[in-house]
Amino acid sequence: MEPSGPDYITLRRGGYLVSTDFGSVQFGAPPETIKDTMTLPCGVPQYFVLPATMFNWIRGTSLAEVEFPLYFNFFFKKRKTYLIGTPEQLKRMHAVLQESLFGPRLLDICGDFPEQEACTESVFPLKRELDYFRNGLSFADLLQTFTFQDDAVEVNGLTIRRSDSGPFTVQFADGRTVSVPSTLDYSPTYRIGERLSEPYRPPLFSITCLGPSHGFDPEENTSGYIIWLNHHGIMVDPPVNSTEWLEASNVNPKLIDSIILTHCHADHDAGTFQKILEEGKVTVYTTETVLYSFLRKYSALSGEPVAALHKMIHFVPIKIGAPVFLHGGKFQFFYSLHSIPTLGFKMAFQNQTFVYSSDHNNDPAVHQKLLDTGVITKTRYDELRNFPWDSKVIYHESGVPPLHTPIKFLDSLPESIKKKVVVYHIAKKDFPPSTSLTLATFGMENTRTFKTKTPVYEPVYKLLNILKHLDFFSDLPLAKVQEFITIVEEERYSRGDTIIRKDTVGDKFFIIYSGSVSIDNKGFAAKKVFGTYEYFGELSLLTGQKRVADIVAETDVVVYTIARDRFLHFIAGTEFEKTLKRLAKNRNSDTWNMLSESKFFKLCSSYQKTWLESILVPLGEVKPGVILKEGDPTERIFLVKDGAVDVSKGGKLLFTLGPGDFLGAMQKVADREPGTHTFSNDKSVTLYYLEREDVMAFASRNPGIVMKLSN
Repeated sequence: MEPSGPDYITLRRGGYLVSTDFGSVQFGAPPETIKDTMTLPCGVPQYFVLPATMFNWIRGTSLAEVEFPLYFNFFFKKRKTYLIGTPEQLKRMHAVLQESLFGPRLLDICGDFPEQEACTESVFPLKRELDYFRNGLSFADLLQTFTFQDDAVEVNGLTIRRSDSGPFTVQFADGRTVSVPSTLDYSPTYRIGERLSEPYRPPLFSITCLGPSHGFDPEENTSGYIIWLNHHGIMVDPPVNSTEWLEASNVNPKLIDSIILTHCHADHDAGTFQKILEEGKVTVYTTETVLYSFLRKYSALSGEPVAALHKMIHFVPIKIGAPVFLHGGKFQFFYSLHSIPTLGFKMAFQNQTFVYSSDHNNDPAVHQKLLDTGVITKTRYDELRNFPWDSKVIYHESGVPPLHTPIKFLDSLPESIKKKVVVYHIAKKDFPPSTSLTLATFGMENTRTFKTKTPVYEPVYKLLNILKHLDFFSDLPLAKVQEFITIVEEERYSRGDTIIRKDTVGDKFFIIYSGSVSIDNKGFAAKKVFGTYEYFGELSLLTGQKRVADIVAETDVVVYTIARDRFLHFIAGTEFEKTLKRLAKNRNSDTWNMLSESKFFKLCSSYQKTWLESILVPLGEVKPGVILKEGDPTERIFLVKDGAVDVSKGGKLLFTLGPGDFLGAMQKVADREPGTHTFSNDKSVTLYYLEREDVMAFASRNPGIVMKLSN
């Protein structure tokens, strides 16, 4: 019988449900699809078929997120979850679930402490704590797998067939068949809140809730938040799609350059990997134990080696109890009481103090039981009991025991403490209706700002911020940094103001500190908008030509400007001067349109596209022949300006590239690896190219986008 269809339900976030006599079978599981199935009459499935591709590199998300359905089935429904996939897929999922369910297979936390003796099990019994929560559970208690053999598997009389390129076919016992797509269109779904009328300008100290609830709440975003400190953002366990939410809320993601990762549950680490794949290298603060658990998990999901993922971040290893200084704040981390290694922390900034419990069971009765049964030492018991309730701002989780703090305990605290406590990781329906506790409230419009003494260094700190975020300025010698501080001027413009007028003489260089501007050039296929930490106005300064376009304030804008003579003296002899000269030579509407309309480079930010414009070298017309040969070292990346290029492997034609497509792989060029394909043209084509050292510089500062392009 020919497949009938579509005889399946398409879930809102992605994935498909097929109804059977033994319940629904879910094909593919993008993040938080449990929030879709919880609201359906059929409920959360027990059976999951892994999709052909388990990771979406464009979104930076897993397409096989079975972690929360597994928790739900076992802890709430008292039943197993059944996972269906190829041997390789099941092996990878076993590695993912090892980290999220049970923690590292080999637990050695000595690297997490400033002193070796502090990490021994007799002093800090983390393994015994994890074993307590594990309660003897094994994979066999929670999960059963079915393996495709010769691309077919039978489950309860149902036959499921897969292919490398086509859909799944589900055959019922009565002969009926259903065809189910093997690829997923992931549709992020999250609450937006109110979009700010103007781009967000972070104060000295505030906190924005990215999500107040947990992974089983279909109504609210999953927990996570941003600490805004010294005008920077620090993401703490960002939930999935946090960056898209920020952009939709009128917050520039560039304001956030750091992440604190507390542990490796899907509701805490999914947004972390997405942030890593964005513009620039992100700094990740966590312990070695948590970091490598995270890297092993996402290596298994994505198929990329742990070492390759590690290169994509700046890792700052924190030591338990030792101070870490971040954007002027003094952070001290501790291990909370949870089922896998999990960090909480306290922070002091100027006259404010803050504590974050992370996922943590802070119930005194549980602590006493652990002490009485020998699970924890008296030292650890005292540490758990001496939670820093004296902090001025307290963010504390709550949820279902035994992994979380009961809300009843938090509501039993003294009134003086409860008035300081903001509770997150709890559904609104479970929060006490009458209490002096505060429920975390989602949205930029609900950002909580705390009165803070202004540091004496604030004006200079803002200027150094600019140098830090402009890649071409970040390695300037100290003398140049001093010069920069003496030559910049602050200017402010209101929405709609013309900042630069076409055909006028260029007299300033502009760096955007906050807000956004648009370049009014009729030649652009799409509107060209620059935002925070981007620059403009360099072309006429370098060439002596008049301004080529109007530049208008899209929002209220704060810029720092440098007068022409001072600017030319400042950049003389620097790498930035070379970059700007190349950019002035290359930048035009054709190059911008090519990058913006390319199915690959449209993934880049405007800043990244400007960088690419600055390193593009026109090659001109290339006569018919072989451009790159399979097996030869790749020293350059080529971009097609006009014409068609055939791509083949082993003599077999695979597909044809056109304008905006690129030839070669950035990572292979950087590593001087042999090419895996042959690129040839049977008619003349026009190309640009990127030299290896320029590719390496771009790749080292933008590893996330390079990883996306490579995959």
